[in-house]
Amino acid sequence: MLTPDEITTIADELAAAEAQRSMIPLLTTRYPEMTIEDSYAVQNEWRRRAVASGRRMVGRKIGLTSKVMQVATGITEPDYGAIFDDMVFENGSVIDHDRFSNVRIEVELAFKLGKPLQGPGITVFDVLDATDYVVPALEILSSRIEMTGRTIVDTISDNAAMGGMVYGGNPVAPDAVDLRWVSALLYRNETIEESGVAAAVLNHPAMGVVWLANKLASHGDSLAAGELILAGSFTRPMWVERGDTVTCDYGELGTLTCRFN
Repeated sequence: MLTPDEITTIADELAAAEAQRSMIPLLTTRYPEMTIEDSYAVQNEWRRRAVASGRRMVGRKIGLTSKVMQVATGITEPDYGAIFDDMVFENGSVIDHDRFSNVRIEVELAFKLGKPLQGPGITVFDVLDATDYVVPALEILSSRIEMTGRTIVDTISDNAAMGGMVYGGNPVAPDAVDLRWVSALLYRNETIEESGVAAAVLNHPAMGVVWLANKLASHGDSLAAGELILAGSFTRPMWVERGDTVTCDYGELGTLTCRFN
């Protein structure tokens, strides 16, 4: 377990790395005794400072919910992070590539909650009942900690590598389509790079939200009505360079696009 001073020190380093678009050394090599609960304490301190500075939290992201993402990262359990209003981009946005570090794109569905969810004991039926609509989304990953050798402790401390998100397309009621079979084709500069179906997220994308609501309960937290929840990627992360145009075709749920300048 880390001391409060160590948690504060790490939060300071991560805040500076975010501001400077830089990276810090792996936490697990410097703090081998660091636990998952320590890493959520670091994230909470970082989040508290963001709110205190005037940033408005609008939702949560869930990471590492699919086998393809776990294989890509070598990490075998999900994590979560916070989404702030200045991280959210409309469909068709031109985004500053230099705002982020190690920029990658993931393909997801976002759940807009109309009712609060308080675990433990949340089920997939509770999530579907609480959801106003589901909408296509792209997550922009940004890493403030060295990439090679990262563990779950590093990713959680780093706000689960959340950089930003793009959302749009056709919002649908959670019972309007079979969410398990929502598919997506991800293109970079008109070349297809990845594809997948949403069932890759724990067999149903709503199960990502189930995991989150119940995990938050163990931390004395819950999901509020109005929050936007990124349920987890069903493709591998795609690297993005300055000048790239990203397009994702979700079939009947529409198309998302953005360009990084």
